Amino acid sequence: MPQALAPHRIAVVAPSPVSMFNLAIPEMLFGKVEVAGRPGYEVVICAAEPGPVPTTGGLDLDVRHGLDVVREADTVLVAGTGEPFEPESRIVSAVREAAADGRRIASLCTGAFQLAEAGLLHGRRATTYWAHAEELQRRYPRVDLRGDVLYVQDGPYLTSSGYAAGIDLCLHIIRTDYGAAVANEVARRALVAPVRPGGQTQFTQTPLPPERGEACADTRGWAMRNLDKPLTLTDLARHGGVSVRTLTRRFHAESGVSPLQWLLHQRIERAKELLETTALPMDQVARACGLGTADSLRGHLVRRTGLTPSAYRVQFSRLGTGAAESTSSVA
Repeated sequence: MPQALAPHRIAVVAPSPVSMFNLAIPEMLFGKVEVAGRPGYEVVICAAEPGPVPTTGGLDLDVRHGLDVVREADTVLVAGTGEPFEPESRIVSAVREAAADGRRIASLCTGAFQLAEAGLLHGRRATTYWAHAEELQRRYPRVDLRGDVLYVQDGPYLTSSGYAAGIDLCLHIIRTDYGAAVANEVARRALVAPVRPGGQTQFTQTPLPPERGEACADTRGWAMRNLDKPLTLTDLARHGGVSVRTLTRRFHAESGVSPLQWLLHQRIERAKELLETTALPMDQVARACGLGTADSLRGHLVRRTGLTPSAYRVQFSRLGTGAAESTSSVA
């Protein structure tokens, strides 16, 4: 039997004082990834000086590992700190060496200051928490700062803005490594919104809140099994055995959105999975997820992700470049 692949190793660097929320995000998300029944990631938290590390909340965390674990990592993720303007020289050196060795380097919130100090973001697109964007640009004018987006990937370097945008960046990494189906399952298990495109602004609300009830659960499940059909409000209400008004009220109470908004969101998510995991032509993808035509698929996907279906497939396909490039009928 083929040997099982080792989990992807992620070293999470904790500057001082570190954001506890930033440290919780990688554990919460990467720790929920399973591939063929095995963990998809191994997450290790490290610091410039092992031992007690102050946090922005006034507590001390016992970090057992030093920066030597960075040399063994596949991805290095630098957490944010309450002191973004004074990068730690040992962290900067470790990140710079990891980049030279070809590691993927990412940052949450003000962790971008460490990457910028290491010279990794010179001439590259990057972001940070909006309240510190002006200072980052002042200190590192060669950074192509995108101050109003959730996260940015430029080559092997990824940066996110503040707070919940770190969740989006981690889900983006999971999707890149293991595909949309795995990333969406992790989001569901963590009770967070499915991965959002990095081009959304830092003030954009999550597209779909967690579900908060079971009255419409059977109807939602039925709709998911019939996304390829032209479902209407009347169809959904008939399945639920209620009036359209009652269905709309219950749906909004449980899902935070109207039935048709929920349905459109699910169609787009299905389209993304098909683009990533199949070689279907665009018109067949559109029909399979209930969006009708390739033009309709293109319009909805561009509005949601900023990418055309072809561009999305090239960036996220799990089938290999040749398969992805041979299937486009609409740019």
